[in-house]
Amino acid sequence: MKHRNDEPHSPLQRTRIASAAARIMAEDGIADFDKAKRKAARSLGLPETAELPDSAEVEAELRVYQRLFQGSDHDEELDYLRRKAIELMAVLSSFRPYLTGAVLDGTAGPHAEIDLQLFVDSSKEVEIFLLNHRIDYHPSTPRTERAEAVLTLYLDDVVCNLIIYAAQQERVAFKTRSGKVRPRARLDALKSLLTPPAGITKE
Repeated sequence: MKHRNDEPHSPLQRTRIASAAARIMAEDGIADFDKAKRKAARSLGLPETAELPDSAEVEAELRVYQRLFQGSDHDEELDYLRRKAIELMAVLSSFRPYLTGAVLDGTAGPHAEIDLQLFVDSSKEVEIFLLNHRIDYHPSTPRTERAEAVLTLYLDDVVCNLIIYAAQQERVAFKTRSGKVRPRARLDALKSLLTPPAGITKE
């Protein structure tokens, strides 16, 4: 007789999928929650009709996994990515960049990409700036209809996405698929998140 916890819509099954998706994101560097959830369900041998957890559930499991199994290694990698974001934001300061995504919220795993939001009158302004500064880039497909363009470049070994929006969108609070406001941070706020050098404590 099948136990009710084996049913495709049981709470336990959602938790199993969330846990497996979190492990996949942490170990394989997958940043897309939906992709990780589908891959997790397949790895557990579940049918396509299985109810998937929402992204907030996976994010909670991801934070637990990173704390338990990656610890200081994760902290060092996150700090490195944030410092790279600061470096790029300083170069792009005239475009009022904001950091968003996994590097900001602390869930960035191996091979994570830096996502910067820029709010300008035209994406051409950013392209001309990059060309004038001899910064190589290539256009990528926007993940949202709101974005006018996405320009992807490499900062040493890190992939960076410049997500360009119309200037008037800067006052709009963007939301995640779960309905939560998507966090974003300017340069000074990001600097406050850095781990201080050994022997120095934050005031």
